[in-house]
Amino acid sequence: MFGSGRQSAFTTFGSEAAWLAGLTGWMVLGAVVIAGALGALMVVAQRSREGAITHRQGMRLVLWAGGVVPTVVLLTLLISTLPAMRPIAVKPDDLRITVTGEQFWWRVRYQPAGQPAVGDANELRVPVGRDVELLLEAGDVLHSFWVPGLAGKLDMVPGRTNRLVVHATRAGRFRGQCAEFCGLSHALMAFDVVAMEPAAFDAWLAARRTPAPVGGDVGGEGARLFAANGCGGCHRVAGLSDATIGPDLTHLGSRPSLGAGMQKRTHANLVRFIREAPTAKPGARMPAYPQMTNEDAATIARWLEQSK
Repeated sequence: MFGSGRQSAFTTFGSEAAWLAGLTGWMVLGAVVIAGALGALMVVAQRSREGAITHRQGMRLVLWAGGVVPTVVLLTLLISTLPAMRPIAVKPDDLRITVTGEQFWWRVRYQPAGQPAVGDANELRVPVGRDVELLLEAGDVLHSFWVPGLAGKLDMVPGRTNRLVVHATRAGRFRGQCAEFCGLSHALMAFDVVAMEPAAFDAWLAARRTPAPVGGDVGGEGARLFAANGCGGCHRVAGLSDATIGPDLTHLGSRPSLGAGMQKRTHANLVRFIREAPTAKPGARMPAYPQMTNEDAATIARWLEQSK
C-alpha cells in the first residue's frame, strides 16, 4: 500500500498519539514484570519441598500477591490515565475542519474562524502547535477516522457529528486510513495528513481560498473534454464546475496519491482511473467511460496534472 511506512502508532506526530505510545510502553513493561514474577513463583512452587510453607503463610502470599499488589497497580494505572481521558478544550478561534467519509474517499472542508470555508479532498493539512477540532461525519455508511501517529480512532456515523481535537507536534507527511469496513474498497480508502509549520499553513490556506482555475486555462482542450464527458456533473473544478458529488479535483496535481491513497499519482494511473474507475477501484461510484479514447483521457489527465 502506498505510503504504508508513514502509518504507525509508534511514529507519532500528535500529542495524544505520543501519550498513547508511552502508555503502551509502560503497560508492556508491566506485563513483562508480572509474567516474570508469575514464572518465578511457578518455579519456586515446583522446586520447593512439600510443607515448605505453612497454610497461614500461603494464605498471606495469596492475599498480598493476588489481592493487594494487583489492586494497587491497577488503581495507580487508573488514576494516572484519567487525566488523558479528558478531551482537549477548544477555543472559539481554533481551526475547525469537517471530514466526511464517503465511499470510498474523504471530503475535507476547512472552517477558519471569521473566514470563508475552503474545500479539498483526500488530504488533510493541520498546523503544528495549534489545537484543531475535527468534525467527523459520514455521507453514506459507517466509516472510521484513524491517523495512528496523530490520535486515536473515532467512528464516523451517518446523521451524527463526532468531534476529535488533535494537536500536531512536528511537521511532516503521514498517512491515515478508514478503520471500519465500509464496502468493497474499504482497504483502498486512505488519505495523507500533512502537518505544517503555522506560517506555512496560513499561507497555504490563504492561497487555497482564492485558487486560480485548474490548469491555468479554463478554455483549453482538457477542460472542453472534461465538460463534454460530463465530469463536471460530479467533480468540482474551480472556475469550471461547482459539483460536490465526487472529490474536488481543483488541486489534484499537488496530491502525491490517487484514488484516496490507493496508488501513486502517475500519468498512466490517472488515465486508467478516468476511463476505468470501477476496475481500478472496486465499488467506486464513478462510472466507466469505455467510449472515451485513451488520447482524450490522456488530455484530461494532463490538464488536471497542471493544477497545484
